[in-house]
Amino acid sequence: MNTKLHPKKGQLISTAFTACFSICLAGNALAATWGYTKHNGPDTWHNIAPMCKQGMNQSPIDISETIQSDLNPLEVRYQGKLTNFSNIGHTLQASFVGNNSVSVDRESFELLQMHLHTPSENLLNGKQYPLEAHFVHQNAEGALAVIAVFYTSGREANEALDRLIAIIPAAGEQIEMATSISPTDLLPKNKTFFRFNGSLTTPPCSEGVRWLVMKNQLAGSTAQIERLQKVMGNNNRPVQPRNARMVLH
Repeated sequence: MNTKLHPKKGQLISTAFTACFSICLAGNALAATWGYTKHNGPDTWHNIAPMCKQGMNQSPIDISETIQSDLNPLEVRYQGKLTNFSNIGHTLQASFVGNNSVSVDRESFELLQMHLHTPSENLLNGKQYPLEAHFVHQNAEGALAVIAVFYTSGREANEALDRLIAIIPAAGEQIEMATSISPTDLLPKNKTFFRFNGSLTTPPCSEGVRWLVMKNQLAGSTAQIERLQKVMGNNNRPVQPRNARMVLH
């Protein structure tokens, strides 16, 4: 690690790391007691994480009846690269190095990790996609913002996805990427989005997460998506009540 950091940047990294460590630690502590089977699936999560049932702004949701608003364009500044790909049991997760951030509400959120769900967790006008990627970001105060990307299924393979899953780690395994992948390669070029307030989609189901769901989907091949689904299984939480929330676009 480079110790010659600008004081503010060093403080940001330290704060983000501490908050991320706390979230990861809480998730790891619960990981052995929740999953996606009949016995430990989403219907049982409230037994270990009450917010999963008590929360009023839970994710995922069915994105529909959206409200047109004056959202600022999404400023994505991904300059680093993907380094590690891990199988953490409930999902496949990618780690990154370098300067990777997104500006939300004029605040900078640093990219922590990207992970995958098969099928998609969020729906779009009642439609479920075969794959959804979540890019998890955090600001200096520990608040989270997630960019979500839907994938459609077709004949042609997605080049970036192909490089990502060239070798899929076994459960509990982490591998170093042999080829260079920029996180930008895993986002659509057109970055218009839907926005709503939500939560983590796994225990502890903490709320206050800013969700930014890309309107434009990426395409993957049926073979690519089936390969991921074979490893992860169905790791999607069902959609949650929208309650009084607005979805902006």
